[in-house]
Amino acid sequence: MALDAETRDQLISSVRRFVDERLRPIEDKVSESDKVPDEIVEEMKELGLFGISVPVEYGGLGLTMEEECLLMFELGRTSPAFRSVIGTNVGIGSQGIVMHGREDQKEYWLPKIASGETIISFALTEPEAGSDAASLKTTAIRDGDHYVVNGTKRYITNANKAHAFTLMARTDPKTPGAKGVSAFVVPSDIPGIHIGKPEKKMGQQGAHICDVVFEDARIPAECLLGAEEGKGFVTAMQVLERGRLHISAVCIGVADRLVEDSVKYAAERKQFGEPIGNLQLVQAMLADSKMEAYAGRCMVIDAARRRDAGENVATESSCAKLFCSEAVGRIADRAVQVHGGAGYVADYGIERFYRDVRIFRIYEGTSQVQQVIIARNLLKAVS
Repeated sequence: MALDAETRDQLISSVRRFVDERLRPIEDKVSESDKVPDEIVEEMKELGLFGISVPVEYGGLGLTMEEECLLMFELGRTSPAFRSVIGTNVGIGSQGIVMHGREDQKEYWLPKIASGETIISFALTEPEAGSDAASLKTTAIRDGDHYVVNGTKRYITNANKAHAFTLMARTDPKTPGAKGVSAFVVPSDIPGIHIGKPEKKMGQQGAHICDVVFEDARIPAECLLGAEEGKGFVTAMQVLERGRLHISAVCIGVADRLVEDSVKYAAERKQFGEPIGNLQLVQAMLADSKMEAYAGRCMVIDAARRRDAGENVATESSCAKLFCSEAVGRIADRAVQVHGGAGYVADYGIERFYRDVRIFRIYEGTSQVQQVIIARNLLKAVS
């Protein structure tokens, strides 16, 4: 159920203040130290940010998709590393449980996820399986009251902080493709689970990704998500479809920040005896960036409202993810150009955003995967 307008506006305003007063002033510090301060994480918990997508009956805020996107527009106005702190709890880590978990799983895990007591990650990608999720090779073989898990997961966000994983593994190695894949909710402290060192990345310092290696890890049979095997691929696709709208909204939040910073700089920086914002070619870059940010916002809100109304938005969510992730890349590039030399050095933070936004075109499904999904859905509709 949607929040009343006053409560929704208060929540959005509180997040905006948090971004402006607490997060933006420490962006450089987080980037340099590659760590979000513990006190900031605690404040995120107090604001309820870890549980915005968890239903109210399990201790979350139970926001609609539209409300979640409105919040991400605000949280996106700062370094994306801050959003990553809560991202796996809000999206790909928890939503499999929300959508397909048994009642006992929901009652046990969701309140802990919503409070931030438990950090949960999404273990799908492998060294040879990412965009082709149905080809994953990690196995979970039933052995009495346990499953024995073997395999390696790669680039798993928040893995080094995770208390649990939503794991995708092949329970039927004889069945190729999607039908042999099952989903599990796995505590991270089970013997045989090893977490690799955080990878050095192009951007988003403060947000960590690691390998997760399973070596004869015996997980209790009740860790199977839901009531039966073979449903993992469906779970993964539904979780990712929802997550694409979330990421689209984050892209637009970053885009808004970049437009704001570019306009401010163009109004202050002088060349040829006047602010560079008076120059038509600079104005063109500002206008194009604002246009794309606005178009992306409209796409996200429209798709979110359709999803909240119960419509199938598989195509629309891919359209939004494709457009918004590509658009914020172009907007970041223009921001560097507007700032000139200042955009290339670290002091202004623009070069950091330029690096940070590059990953948006890759995770939650690459741009090319979104194109394939969109085209296939269009063709399927007329076949």
